[in-house]
Amino acid sequence: MRSTVLLLSAAILAVPVMSHAADIAPVLAPQPQPADPDKWTFSLSPYFWAAGITGDAGVFGLPEVHVDESFGDILSDLDFAFMAAGDARYDRFSIVTDITYVRVTTDSATPRGLLANEVDLKQETFAAMIGAGYAVIDEPQGRLDVIGGVKIWYTETTISFAGGPLDGVSGKDDATWVDAMAGLRGMYSITPSVYLTGWGLIGAGGADLDWDVMGGIGYKWNDAISAVAGYRALGVNYSDDTLTNDIVEHGPILGVVFHF
Repeated sequence: MRSTVLLLSAAILAVPVMSHAADIAPVLAPQPQPADPDKWTFSLSPYFWAAGITGDAGVFGLPEVHVDESFGDILSDLDFAFMAAGDARYDRFSIVTDITYVRVTTDSATPRGLLANEVDLKQETFAAMIGAGYAVIDEPQGRLDVIGGVKIWYTETTISFAGGPLDGVSGKDDATWVDAMAGLRGMYSITPSVYLTGWGLIGAGGADLDWDVMGGIGYKWNDAISAVAGYRALGVNYSDDTLTNDIVEHGPILGVVFHF
């Protein structure tokens, strides 16, 4: 009962949504603060990334389609998103983690409406990174950490038809994979309140290539809270028998860092 034309149309709808599988950031680099080698320090960083998407992707084993979507195009289909990172540090050692969940839905009329009147699509993505770091440079004015860890990805896309002969027919395509990641993150104080921060990570595993870079500027409101604004780009190239995701996401990123 499934029409190739209808599924290809649904896949084209799914591509910018499915590409949010890459919607994951490493922990925001912490603000400069006095180090206490005999005490654990922690940070929690909710953040927002206004990213557009370019690249090639496909679902349900259908031919790849090219994606070129602005953040405004994606925002109209967004149901819910949660992004937060954490950091625990003792002396030169640190543990970092980052968790992201995104859910989007969209619908569209099918070509000519012959076998169905409408295609509904829902896509959910969960991603989590956990890693450990060591500060190769740890000075009052700046710090440079070497980071290594793993990133776990899960994405699920569901397409449902409404109306016509295909009324009630649905299909689901999902994928889970793990990538090993390594790189650097750091910060440098310009003044007691203003600092530069950034990271660069690269890896592979389930994906052929997985990379993430960011540069930004932070402002220390007080010893407990700082804010970071910058620009971030992320790329991932993953494929299996039915799903392809070869995309780059890039755009401004904003975050608040709570320290305790």
